[in-house]
Amino acid sequence: MEIVALLGSPRAAGNSSFIAERFLKAARRKGARTTVFALNKLRYRGCQACDACKTRMDHCVLKDDLSPVLDAVQRADALLLASPIYYGDLTAQMKGFIDRTFCYFTPDFRTNGHQSRLSSGKKLVMVLTQGAQPEYFKDVFGRYSSFMSYHGFTESHLIRACNLVEPAAVRKDAKVLKLADKIAALVVGPRRK
Repeated sequence: MEIVALLGSPRAAGNSSFIAERFLKAARRKGARTTVFALNKLRYRGCQACDACKTRMDHCVLKDDLSPVLDAVQRADALLLASPIYYGDLTAQMKGFIDRTFCYFTPDFRTNGHQSRLSSGKKLVMVLTQGAQPEYFKDVFGRYSSFMSYHGFTESHLIRACNLVEPAAVRKDAKVLKLADKIAALVVGPRRK
């Protein structure tokens, strides 16, 4: 199994990145291959609404640091999106990636039953962290997992940690860390010999 992880935090050692790494370690123990992209280290632009990916090519026309990320996600069996919640939503770094996934839609996606260029059956894991209490921003996962289902992500999982005021606070949250291990085991499945 190939897992691609996108880290959306501007903090390299922040809470969402720490949980993502915990998940990836557990997945590697089960035999998964993993690739990690720290979005904040990349230089890329948002979708330009040029429609080139619908009219003259089957991929995004922009050539920047996000190009290999989009290619890797296309090949992956599972995608992990890790982001803190800033101002009630994913970080700008993660939202920029999400916007660029428009290139995955087929030219006739509005009328075709098969809307995406991605193969179906992919798995999505979202790691969301926030300083606020759990009753806030609980709509974020549903919104983005629903959106990603249009691209063939038929299984989605959430690892969510709330009330994290300090950048390393999640390291003491055994419940969330165990959840990361458990979801990794679900996503990867039994270790193959």
